[in-house]
Amino acid sequence: MTLKPILCASEAQANFAELQQPLTASQARIEASRCLNCFDAPCIHACPTGIDVPSFIGRIAEGRELAAAKLIGEANLLGASCARVCPTQVLCEGACVLKDRDEKPIEIGRLQRHATDAASAAGLRVLGRAAPATGKRVAVIGGGPAGLSCAADLARLGHAVTIVERHAQLGGLNTYGIARYKLTMEDSLEEIRHIKELGIAFRMGVEIGSAAEGQALLKEFDAVFVAIGLGTGNALGIEGESLPGVMDALSFIREVHERPLHEISVGERVVVIGGGNTAIDAATQSARLGAQVTIVYRRTEGDMSAYDFERAIARQDGVRFMFDAVPVAFVAREGRLCAVRIAGLATDIPCDMVLKAIGQSKRADWLARVFPVRDRVFVGGDFANGGREVVNAIGEGRNAAFAIHAALGGSGALPPLQPSRLGMPEPRGAGLVKPVRSHEAERVWRSAPRG
Repeated sequence: MTLKPILCASEAQANFAELQQPLTASQARIEASRCLNCFDAPCIHACPTGIDVPSFIGRIAEGRELAAAKLIGEANLLGASCARVCPTQVLCEGACVLKDRDEKPIEIGRLQRHATDAASAAGLRVLGRAAPATGKRVAVIGGGPAGLSCAADLARLGHAVTIVERHAQLGGLNTYGIARYKLTMEDSLEEIRHIKELGIAFRMGVEIGSAAEGQALLKEFDAVFVAIGLGTGNALGIEGESLPGVMDALSFIREVHERPLHEISVGERVVVIGGGNTAIDAATQSARLGAQVTIVYRRTEGDMSAYDFERAIARQDGVRFMFDAVPVAFVAREGRLCAVRIAGLATDIPCDMVLKAIGQSKRADWLARVFPVRDRVFVGGDFANGGREVVNAIGEGRNAAFAIHAALGGSGALPPLQPSRLGMPEPRGAGLVKPVRSHEAERVWRSAPRG
């Protein structure tokens, strides 16, 4: 059958409402008052941008939301986006000491959103102003979270920065690749507007792909930072993969951002292949557009890289899961997709749409091709780390900016002071320098041999 929209505009809009409403002022102060204001707090070490969490929460408790937002912005220039999309359950909130007392952790993400929303409403400039010009020029290839973070810090250090971006809009995954009910394109672009005020230049719709183009950039600029993310979605390499109705999950998620919800064509029965958070985002959005959705994963549920709370959201949306299920072919009827064949199953899974979320290709070949000589070339974000959280990319962009500044002969580039850590030998950078993921640290601790 031909794919078509299922829901009317009002139904689709209602289904894509935010998961959690913003805190009111009174709710925020009550929640902030629960914070123990720990010295050298674990939540700071768990934040890959090193936000001084106890300090900004303390300002909210005092009713000083704008001061809280400024503190957040000094460490994380995309604090509003991160407040919406960060998996806080495994980062800052996962490290909250209240969990050790069997209490509910502080809702750090919602408090951060409360502060950044207040700053946006007040028109507060949280990023400060650029330092005097150094005369140095830096090109940033890629306008996603890592590129924007690096560019903003370099601009604040006085360097002339140009972002080269192949898409029509900045933001990368924040703008195009995250579930719409978590972060809208409008919210992503609104936050980026403040970065533009730092005097950064932009070359939009420009894709760099050859050695000649790379060398031209190195002639024009003193350094280049590469943050182009990952490549295209991986292929399964099975029969029927080119059938109409079989598509990459990220392409579908991007369409959800770019088109009115009631105009998005979706299958009545959708199969999502994969076990990561992208698979969950594709599945939940398909379900919210009216489809019956099944996630097919080749291993057990315990092997899924998608977080527990993300899987819970999918189940609440009516998504079914099939584990230890390996697709071996896409079945067609009259040239159209009609089912997925699973190894060892006697019957096929009926469907009229398949979304593949099995990872993206690495781009080491791009770097070797465009910059065969790496002198004055720096890399970061998903392009370098293989794909982590948005907040990791932002932290890596900031660290790259400091490294580039030093390579260009600059000095004095330091992470912001963390007031709640005053008294430590170095009360800066915790989390930004070496972020700790509490669930991973706990797993290592539990697996370590005992006496």
